Amino acid sequence: MRTEFNPAQMEPVAVYRLLTSTVVPRPIAWVSTVSADGVDNLAPHSFFTVSSVAPPIVQFTSVGRKDSLRNVEATGQFVVNLAPESLIDEVNKTATDFPEGVSEFDAVGVEREASTRVKAPRVAHSPVALECELHSTLRLGNSTVVFGRVVHLAIDETVLHDGHPEVTRLRPLARLGKDEWGTLGGVLDLRRIRYADWPESDRDRLPH
Repeated sequence: MRTEFNPAQMEPVAVYRLLTSTVVPRPIAWVSTVSADGVDNLAPHSFFTVSSVAPPIVQFTSVGRKDSLRNVEATGQFVVNLAPESLIDEVNKTATDFPEGVSEFDAVGVEREASTRVKAPRVAHSPVALECELHSTLRLGNSTVVFGRVVHLAIDETVLHDGHPEVTRLRPLARLGKDEWGTLGGVLDLRRIRYADWPESDRDRLPH
């Protein structure tokens, strides 16, 4: 037995609540930018993913026209900082709707460090920073998808294992529904099966 919903007959906020409670967990892009006037901004965005690897492009969505989006449009640059479990309070506080012109770095007490390729600062205690230059934006209703070309990656050596970021060391946060957050639980290591290794008995069930 299912409850059926028709988005066309619902208020947008109700659709938002359903989608964000079912599309879970969502990784967090902790986006740092700088305004045309030189004011640093830092905000979490949970509509975030990788778009391409050749070229390397990541995307985040600004729901409404927020400071992150305005700053990216003005400067063409931003940094995606990984949001670690150890900084959950700081990540949550930087989602506060501070007045324009207030830097979340200063208001919340988040330590900055200089980026290598872009003007926007990195979060000093984030284990991963993806420095990005704006590739393009896509307007979808009341939201804007921001695509950024990754021009530099800075990864704390303490989270690397054999040159690869280790998720149990990254301890990334994720957003769930309502006011819920997710932390790293059990990690399953399961290799993808190549067709060449598919059991003959199972191949017999495939249509010919």
